[in-house]
Amino acid sequence: MTRETANENFFDVIVIGAGHAGCEAALAAARMGARTLLLNLYLDNMALMACNPSIGGPAKGHLTREIDALGGEQAIASDASTLHIRWLNTSKGAGVRTLRAQCDLVLFHQWYKEVCEKQSNLHLRQEEVTDLWIENGRVRGVKTRTESVYQAGAVILTTGVYLGGKVHIGLVNFASGPLGQMPATELGASLRKAGFDVERLKTGTTPRIHADSVDFSGLEPQESENEPLAFSHWGEKKRYSGFACHITRTSTETHDIIRSWLDRSPLFTGVIEGKGPRYCPSIEDRVMRFPHKESHLVFLEPVATGSREIYMQNFTTSLPLEAQIQMVRSLPGCEKAEIMRPGYAIEYDYMPPVQLKPSLETRNVRGLYCAGQINGTSGYEEAAAQGIIAGINAVLGYRGEDPLVFDRSSGYMAVLVDDLVTKGTTEPYRMLTSRCEYRLLLRHDNADMRMAPVGRKLGLIDDYRWKELQSRWKALEAELERLDKTRIRPCDRLREMLIGLGEPEITQTLSAADLLKRPGFTWEMTAELAPPPETPDREVRERAAVAIKYEGYIRRQEKQVEQMKKMEKVRIPEDLDYNAIDGLLSESRQKLARLRPETLGRAGRISGVTPADLMLLRVVLEQKRRGGDRCAGTRQRETPAE
Repeated sequence: MTRETANENFFDVIVIGAGHAGCEAALAAARMGARTLLLNLYLDNMALMACNPSIGGPAKGHLTREIDALGGEQAIASDASTLHIRWLNTSKGAGVRTLRAQCDLVLFHQWYKEVCEKQSNLHLRQEEVTDLWIENGRVRGVKTRTESVYQAGAVILTTGVYLGGKVHIGLVNFASGPLGQMPATELGASLRKAGFDVERLKTGTTPRIHADSVDFSGLEPQESENEPLAFSHWGEKKRYSGFACHITRTSTETHDIIRSWLDRSPLFTGVIEGKGPRYCPSIEDRVMRFPHKESHLVFLEPVATGSREIYMQNFTTSLPLEAQIQMVRSLPGCEKAEIMRPGYAIEYDYMPPVQLKPSLETRNVRGLYCAGQINGTSGYEEAAAQGIIAGINAVLGYRGEDPLVFDRSSGYMAVLVDDLVTKGTTEPYRMLTSRCEYRLLLRHDNADMRMAPVGRKLGLIDDYRWKELQSRWKALEAELERLDKTRIRPCDRLREMLIGLGEPEITQTLSAADLLKRPGFTWEMTAELAPPPETPDREVRERAAVAIKYEGYIRRQEKQVEQMKKMEKVRIPEDLDYNAIDGLLSESRQKLARLRPETLGRAGRISGVTPADLMLLRVVLEQKRRGGDRCAGTRQRETPAE
């Protein structure tokens, strides 16, 4: 039977949920040529920005750039809906600098919806999946509330916070998805029946207030950058104005109000079961955890061009509406504010991600993949990054090809996935720059060089975009060569520059590259002393300066990566009997047997596995490689007497 005459309910890949993970997964699968079905509870909330309508920020912006370079859609959708954009972490160095864009949540959603509707090989359907069809340890398809059955070679779960969703406002709670959307009520039972460990997490959001009820006159505005910017590597750089964010802050009065309502807090009365995000706590949690702080910053941020709603960043709460009104009106500028939507907490089902392989395929059901908040993460960027990886690997798995598995030196998305499947999480995982040990190699500016070749090989980067990248890389290479060869002699102007920077004078000719390595010396200074024949564009200039300034540190990290890769090359047989290895600590033996790390490097990143355990495991693997089998009988470690 040809593809054209195949049963219309048969697909290569089915994606359940059209949030940020689901849309990226479905688009990646379809663009790789797979006949793909995207099922969603309600098609009019695809890529819904249920929390803050923003993309990027520390580490998250790096993820968005990597998704874009791999052939994903998030950065493009962000550029199509940007209201306000800024650089963050500019004072902390190139390794952590990135963009954050405040988006029009309506335009963002509409962009994704239209792109998905127009994508060839991608079929959209509004359905609630109630059951997984699993036979002999392999997923065969899904069943829906309308009793439809869809068959597929691979299924991707991207259920977000809709899976078993329960909203809390004060001591009132009810089944719901975010912002009053309908929840998925039956699929969780199907996952438990299939043998998966399913637990609960919680997240929350802030009150939305009416802009016309806010007095902005005394608040500090935060304008967009004055330079043209875009998130996507191929985006048109633009300046943005007219949608400033504003800064207010809590006071002792705010904190007193919060404390007076704690007896009605679902968080502090134990009504909420799931654990919340450590790095984005509610305002009541902040007040109780940091009693010495007299105030907390609150950012008032626009949500859409056609809306008067204001999002109150850093003011997440699940207290009763009456309490929220008092809290909001205690803030400067918000004395007469009207709440349009109350803040709330939402609990939902997730599957601890140690049940996944590095490809995001589940360990005990072949062909079933998970991405996004079902894996315990938080954030649109984390979800989208997992989504594109799951979409790619679902297609590769269906074709019988090796999965795409990045090592930690490849990108933030690699760190994200490795942390999840190796260490797991018991709270909503948020990507942080501190989680990444190779930050100088994984910069915002070089995501294209790291990810685009992979996207091109997979068919996710078309000819036009590939040629544009090659042209940009060629220009960068030429500029680096020019700076290295350009000689600058000592002169009065150079002396003035160095004195101004507090740098010692030079008495001999240096290259422009050597001068750039000095603290504070910029590309523009080198150009003043030795003008180039033709000025390269701003991005090329900045990338060249970063590559030269951090050259020594980059080489050091590259050496560390080589050492890490040696550990990653040592494969661990899937059927290795850890119980037969004498000398392993009991905790290590249990975790290794449960998580089944594929490599020695991944085994070393499991919490509780000690360096001594790792050395012992390496000896055993080497013995097995040479044909011996001396797992048992290894000398036992001495343990202190009880």
